[in-house]
Amino acid sequence: MTKALFRTTQTFLIISILGTLISCSSFPSVNQDPAKNNKASYNKDLKDCQEDYPESGSGVHIRQWINCMNLKGWK
Repeated sequence: MTKALFRTTQTFLIISILGTLISCSSFPSVNQDPAKNNKASYNKDLKDCQEDYPESGSGVHIRQWINCMNLKGWK
């Protein structure tokens, strides 16, 4: 029983790490509007998205943040 639990936990961690790496590599960082293409605007928009979509244990919030940033013009 303990060995099976260890393997399940290990598999879950590997999948979580891979998912995080994939999602972080595609996170938007450049705005289409040159006037908004600065760190202050980026931080404000990201904060807005993080407030709209709070963190969840499953990691779905990252995909929601990316979609939110895309709607705000970040690619």
